[in-house]
Amino acid sequence: MSIHCVEARVSANGKPPDHARLDRVVAEARRARESREQGYRERALKIYPWICGRCAREFDRTTVHQLTVHHRDHNHDHNPADGSNWELLCLYCHDNEHQRQVEQAQRGGSGGAGGATAPATHRPFADLEALLKGKR
Repeated sequence: MSIHCVEARVSANGKPPDHARLDRVVAEARRARESREQGYRERALKIYPWICGRCAREFDRTTVHQLTVHHRDHNHDHNPADGSNWELLCLYCHDNEHQRQVEQAQRGGSGGAGGATAPATHRPFADLEALLKGKR
């Protein structure tokens, strides 16, 4: 005859955790994150031309899934309506940008005063308005 031992975990109040409730909380957090991410991605794709801000690769409706939204200050919750914290980067340039951050952190570099990373300075569309006015 075998004896089965079932380990029952208890919470701080002495009761077993409510797994259904925990699953609901986790699912809601995931939905909120996906909604937030989808929202700023869609806004960024409406605001900016579908061109990588680093390598200038152009995208169309069949390849736009390879275009990502990069947060210049690396704060994914900072999503101003005017898009000033975003830049569109292709998958490769986006990975490169984040890898640079990882390497800088490993070297112990601060990137600026107070440990904050300096924002990107490249402005690929800085003179676009002047160029478009010249064509009229």
